[in-house]
Amino acid sequence: MGKTFLEVKTLRFLHTADWHIGKKLHGYDLLVDQKEIIHQILDIALTQQVDAIVIAGDLYDRSVPSVEACELLNQTFIEMNLEKKLPILAISGNHDSAVRLSTGMPWYEQTDFHLYTDLKQSFEPVEIGDVQFFLLPYFEPIAARLYFAEESLSLQAAIKKIIEKMRTAFDKNKKQVLVTHFFIAGSTRSDSETAVEVGGLNRISYELVQDFDYVALGHLHSKNALKTKNAFYSGSPLKFSLSEKDDSKGVWIVDSRSVAPEFHELVAKRDVCSLQASFEELTDPSFYQRMDRNCFWYFQLTDRSVITNMMNQLRAIYPNILGVERVNGRRETKQLEKVQHRKNTPYSMLTSFFEDITGDRLTKKQRDWLDEGLQQSLDTEKRNDDAT
Repeated sequence: MGKTFLEVKTLRFLHTADWHIGKKLHGYDLLVDQKEIIHQILDIALTQQVDAIVIAGDLYDRSVPSVEACELLNQTFIEMNLEKKLPILAISGNHDSAVRLSTGMPWYEQTDFHLYTDLKQSFEPVEIGDVQFFLLPYFEPIAARLYFAEESLSLQAAIKKIIEKMRTAFDKNKKQVLVTHFFIAGSTRSDSETAVEVGGLNRISYELVQDFDYVALGHLHSKNALKTKNAFYSGSPLKFSLSEKDDSKGVWIVDSRSVAPEFHELVAKRDVCSLQASFEELTDPSFYQRMDRNCFWYFQLTDRSVITNMMNQLRAIYPNILGVERVNGRRETKQLEKVQHRKNTPYSMLTSFFEDITGDRLTKKQRDWLDEGLQQSLDTEKRNDDAT
């Protein structure tokens, strides 16, 4: 039987994620860009008259954020929640320190600010209007093993048990929204995401989240990373890599009546761009005065000759250069693809290194050892960050 709905206030909410406040792009500080883009998010929320703002993890870029990053996030929450009276439903991501973010949580909820950082919180839904929000923060498998008291619980098995327990709290008269921060199998990556999976073990099957009316995802930085009927990545509000240069960045607006998200675009203070040209063209005023020199630029130079003091000359005109490379004949169409599609996960680097050195592929036993070692390393790093 389908769901039957009583007369309850319908809900309109904004879905965003992966702010990564404090992130630097090739050494360039993005705090000014982040402050402006967050103001745009708030403007969209007010213009669209949403009833709540959902932030699906990675509020910070580091588990120990800078003072400036903390100030920006705190001021953002003051504006959104205290001044504009917008409820906030947020979770910690793999870049966040759950311990640090949870500070002050008992006071937050007095103003409809729900920031969940612990697995055990996810089973009690936050109910607003006709929607039940289940907030599932990023967690390592060890947290699920401790919660369920099962020593060998995989992430897949843990998510299955978590969803089954959430189902017991489903209200048939309301819509159910899951907010979480993981890699859903079948998604595509960009170059700016930190790989949290170990050998594919931390990929979540899409089938596990199909029972929700809407799944608000964080972690992957492109809104096009996953195409399903009910699960969506909002993507990051800014471009964090060259592979995202053609992405449109924005937020989803979701109405509980249709649960069909509408995309609203954001416009960055500085875009990420690439261009193939000669050094003479790039330094010609009649050429560069027609360009947006404030972009984060990646240049492919067609010159073959040596250029004295090349970078200093280019930076005098283009202050935000991400990189410069030479292109030669048949190789020129390949170089940008290499930069955009380079695989840099710890697992892939180690397996590629092994294959290059030995000429053989890892055996299943060796892959298991590698998985176990990398997972232990991730667990140790997370514990050290939280203890700092």
